[in-house]
Amino acid sequence: METIIIHTEPKKMKALKTFLKAFGIPFEVKKRKDSPYDPDFVSMVKESAANQDGRYIDPDKIWESIE
Repeated sequence: METIIIHTEPKKMKALKTFLKAFGIPFEVKKRKDSPYDPDFVSMVKESAANQDGRYIDPDKIWESIE
């Protein structure tokens, strides 16, 4: 027996399952693992990006850009 790992979007998943069932091929579906990042940190970064609370630093003029 061999294993094939297929990464696909949900829209194509149903068609793949139907295809495998039609050929009598056993399969299993595994959910993606949760993100290793802290959800509070992720929401803080997204909120900051939405509010644009950042600062642009010109890589050619680093010291001049920092005030």
